Amino acid sequence: MTSQARPLGKPRWLKRRLPSHPNFALVRRLLGKYGLHTVCQEAKCPNQWECFSKQTATFLIMGSRCTRDCRFCAIEHGSPLPPEPSEPERVAKAAAAMGLAYVVVTSVTRDDLSDGGASFFAETIRQIRHTLPEARVEVLIPDLQGDWTALESILEAGPDVLNHNLETVPRLYGLARPQADYRRSLELLRQAGEQHPGLPTKSGLMLGLGESDQEIEEVLKDLLAADCRILTLGQYLQPGPQQLQVERFLEPETFEAWRLKGLDLGFAEVASGPFVRSSYKAQELYAQT
Repeated sequence: MTSQARPLGKPRWLKRRLPSHPNFALVRRLLGKYGLHTVCQEAKCPNQWECFSKQTATFLIMGSRCTRDCRFCAIEHGSPLPPEPSEPERVAKAAAAMGLAYVVVTSVTRDDLSDGGASFFAETIRQIRHTLPEARVEVLIPDLQGDWTALESILEAGPDVLNHNLETVPRLYGLARPQADYRRSLELLRQAGEQHPGLPTKSGLMLGLGESDQEIEEVLKDLLAADCRILTLGQYLQPGPQQLQVERFLEPETFEAWRLKGLDLGFAEVASGPFVRSSYKAQELYAQT
């Protein structure tokens, strides 16, 4: 991987007008009312204006400080505060106030907790089920440090989709995800499918960090071998000066080619585009699957 002295200038297809809608302010007020975080805000997601305007968001549980320091992510890292026992119920109430039919929940990585925060994921799922019994629930979880008993506790709570992102190709893990392990993440997805056959599993990659096309294809084949059937591919965008620079901007046509390639390889559904993120239009992707 090379390093640019100056960041690459954004191409035209990554420039768009921000949507303006009263729902944007409404969602922010509701999040403030219930004292909740979203990955949309903490990770500086480029889609937050669009998603908030459509009155949806991805809830970020167990605080806003991560125990890991991935070099692509804008979320603050360090020693987090203890999780708040009332948070699962507040997530469910906020989801109900927003009128969500599909709820996406993720978290910071909590390596400081004995179960990696699995019990909080499970309780959040249960609270959403209680408050919104007709809603679908997707969870985007960390690797739990390979604790498959903790994983089982999440699965027993009954999510509709289990998502865990590989993020990048194995060669770049030391640079982008030094505290993660590629094989461990693959095994998590395989374990989820083995423990609960029929549960849709999902994963995603950021492109533009210096990976080759051959490396991307090898990762897609690894995911299929781990029984992952839903795939998201998006453009990596540098969220701040402290994070890794973009090595390449892929054209929309290239993302479309990867979407078709993924389907040809055997994925049930693939979302691929410059602004695609793991939870972007998750309800539509689930419905298509």
